[in-house]
Amino acid sequence: MISKTLPASSFYHTCRYVCQKKGAEVLIAEGVRGHDYKLMAEDFLRQQQTRPSKGKAVFHSILSFHPDEKPSDEQLKEMARKYLDRLGIVNAQFSVSKHTDKAHLHLHIVANLVDNDGNAISDSWIGLRGKKVAQQLTQEYGLISAIRKDLRRTHLDALSKSEAIKYKIYQAITQKISQCRTVEELEERLQKLGIDVLYKFKGQTRERQGISFKMGNVSFKGSQIDRRYSLVGLQKILDLQQKLSETRENLRNLSSGRIPEKPRQALNPSQPAKPPKSRQTVHNDLAEAAMSRAIQILLLTTSGGGGLSAPDDLTPEERRRRKKKKRPNF
Repeated sequence: MISKTLPASSFYHTCRYVCQKKGAEVLIAEGVRGHDYKLMAEDFLRQQQTRPSKGKAVFHSILSFHPDEKPSDEQLKEMARKYLDRLGIVNAQFSVSKHTDKAHLHLHIVANLVDNDGNAISDSWIGLRGKKVAQQLTQEYGLISAIRKDLRRTHLDALSKSEAIKYKIYQAITQKISQCRTVEELEERLQKLGIDVLYKFKGQTRERQGISFKMGNVSFKGSQIDRRYSLVGLQKILDLQQKLSETRENLRNLSSGRIPEKPRQALNPSQPAKPPKSRQTVHNDLAEAAMSRAIQILLLTTSGGGGLSAPDDLTPEERRRRKKKKRPNF
């Protein structure tokens, strides 16, 4: 299951979209009339006006399921209620609508962030909290965990124009990045596919802070395409590929019997001369060192924090910066 919280400012437009979509079915209408989107929006708006200081009272979230999953309506209702309860959206109006217009089943949840007593419901970090709750429900109900995009299961024709372009950019980056050593090389290859690469710079300097990808009139930040495809993420992937390439080259040299020469050290008369290592011993030592390095790299790829770097590789300054940016636990 995947949770995605959408920005919304109008109950009318939100209710019209979730109720008027082809094949839409309202599963729950708590405190609102569910048979007509205009009446539903009217009910939401009337309660919002009891606390006019709460300007952004519309909560709109999508819960998406794997294409192979078809939970029953009762299970969907149960999960939706738990999802809202764990987000702290309780004692409030909400509606849950099921959509089947795409290859995967998904729910649209609309809720009022002004509760039934006129109190404001906090939406602080609600997008992040929603993702964590979705992960919890995925485990509780034995659902398929969405680890990464599966292009083979993505029906581009069923997506909106914007989402289809996003997946095309994702597919292009995924295919081309393995052939590149630098971001500039990736940029050149993407341009041949009609994808422009744009950079965000720090202040008035030429120091790059971010990256975006544009296809036609639609553009996305790298992190919107995929978390791995932010500027920092891309650089880590490229650095990792370079290290793996060097390791493979070392292993090829060892297998062919080519041993790199080391500079000879001056003999110290006060110390007895050590017997020279045999060719086989040197070969084994180098093979062991190369394999050790390969294992270290592979371990980095499976570590936390995006899977591309280990905490021990961070400088003290980077550790302090990350600690300042660390989000609160929920």
